[in-house]
Amino acid sequence: MSQSSDSATARYDRLERTPMRTIGAASGFGLRRTWLSLRDLLGHREMLGLLVRRDLKSRYKDSTLGFFWSLARPLLQLAIYFIVVGQFLQAARGIPDFAVYIFAGLTAIGLFTEITVGATGSILGNSGLVKKVYVPREVFPLASVGSALFNFGIQLVVLIVATFVIGKPPVHLQLLYFFPALALIVVFGTALGLLFSALNVYLRDVQYLVELGTMLLFWASPVVYSWQMVSSSIHSPLLLDVYTSNPLTLAVIGFQHAFWVAGDGVPQPDGLLLRMAIALVVGLALLFVSHRVFLRLQGNFAQEM
Repeated sequence: MSQSSDSATARYDRLERTPMRTIGAASGFGLRRTWLSLRDLLGHREMLGLLVRRDLKSRYKDSTLGFFWSLARPLLQLAIYFIVVGQFLQAARGIPDFAVYIFAGLTAIGLFTEITVGATGSILGNSGLVKKVYVPREVFPLASVGSALFNFGIQLVVLIVATFVIGKPPVHLQLLYFFPALALIVVFGTALGLLFSALNVYLRDVQYLVELGTMLLFWASPVVYSWQMVSSSIHSPLLLDVYTSNPLTLAVIGFQHAFWVAGDGVPQPDGLLLRMAIALVVGLALLFVSHRVFLRLQGNFAQEM
């Protein structure tokens, strides 16, 4: 009995000497707290990889053709827009190689939509894990970003193959516009995805608002029409600047500039690269703020589900 009591006392002594360690991400806007949150997230990168693979497998689970559907959907989308919008509605008039032009825009806008919509529903979609296991909650919206980038890679291959098929591969200096355009989409999509995924836990209407917003952004960007049509219709330089400064518009134009070789001589917005650089800085600031808001709201996720 005495030996058992001594063992319990020694155990309590060890517990008292053990330093307290906070579980969970640090809140606040300080750089140190941001670094602690990122370090915690990096420590769970294997979990992030598992969630990405799970999302990709569950999307085509029990389907016979599997990842073929990743190719079929953009190809069907391309055919519909090319025939209905391009030929029937005459949107292809004055736009050479309309198929490549429209598919470049669809690839860019599709990545943004998939990141934003997928990340918005990611916390609620993983409510079972959120309630039972501690992991940085950011891994769920980031897993949606990872699976969206995988599907984007497939569409990008289709786009590049299409440029070779028509005999105009993007072997030109403008191909470099692809990188800032992609960075704009990923940064803004991730920032909005983090913010909306946290708000969606408290207010479920957010996911429907996001779907409507992405639909609006699609038509507010020069995907199925050209920027030149807009510039010739809007006579106010201020309004044209507002339209052009939309980060998604800049990203779509960047994609078209990179892959649409037939448009090399077509006028583009003044200072396109500078506009993209400024938008990218704004996007990084938005990503930082969205992350901190996410951390502030995540404390009551389990109770709100």
